[in-house]
Amino acid sequence: MPTKRFKPVNPSLRHAEWPDFTELTRGKKPEKSLLKPLKRTGGRNNQGRITSRRRGGGHKRCYRVIDFARDKQGIPAKVVSKEYDPNRSAWITLLQYSDGEKRYILSPLELGIGSTITSGQEGIEARPGNALPLKKIPEGTLVHCVEFAPGGKAKLARAAGTAVQLMSLEEGKARLRLPSGEIRIFHENCMATVGQVGNVDHKNVVHGQAGRVRHLGRRPITRGVARNPVDHPHGGGEGRHYVGGPPRTFTGKPALGVRTRNKHKPSSRLIVLHARDARKKKGR
Repeated sequence: MPTKRFKPVNPSLRHAEWPDFTELTRGKKPEKSLLKPLKRTGGRNNQGRITSRRRGGGHKRCYRVIDFARDKQGIPAKVVSKEYDPNRSAWITLLQYSDGEKRYILSPLELGIGSTITSGQEGIEARPGNALPLKKIPEGTLVHCVEFAPGGKAKLARAAGTAVQLMSLEEGKARLRLPSGEIRIFHENCMATVGQVGNVDHKNVVHGQAGRVRHLGRRPITRGVARNPVDHPHGGGEGRHYVGGPPRTFTGKPALGVRTRNKHKPSSRLIVLHARDARKKKGR
């Protein structure tokens, strides 16, 4: 999906890059049977107090029910349309199965309208859009929507343009390289969808306008150094002062580079190469 740029008729459009939506099916409304109401909190908890800052406003949305389980196995499905989803960065694809049921999935990069895809354990070809266990996928293949555990639904590589590479298969375990560079072990029966998530150029989008960001439900950010001492650890001082010590978060915890992962987390034994170590190797 290419982005579109504008003539600099005003300062906000000078550097703006917006998606052009040419890949999407024109005039297609969301499938009503797959819509659910989505309640907005504005960042408030059940007491009405702000617990998540910088949230609020934005356009009203409906939730699109996405099939992350891909449990309708052995039944072919035809790609009906490719649509916009306001709740995620990736496009979504509407499938119609041969028995008449309709479901949404995340749109793979090379899957066109009119194509036929399926999911299952046996006899499924490893091509974009098909979902099958890791043990049935050739090594080196790019996949997305990967399960952490068999039957646990897709959790990994769901954002626009992301993909996970299958490195090796041995002794019932699969090694995957995640987008962060981390190499992690998964069970060979975990389901994954072949291909890369579409809308690759999402990373190049520049909103350019404050109003466009407000429509997304994000409120303005105030720097800590511009606040009062009672409001932020960086606050106070005369004029344009600096932080004056190690950077802290809003709640006073160390920020910028401090490791936050629990050392005794059980899943640490499944990580072969941490993302930070992968970055160090790449730097060499």
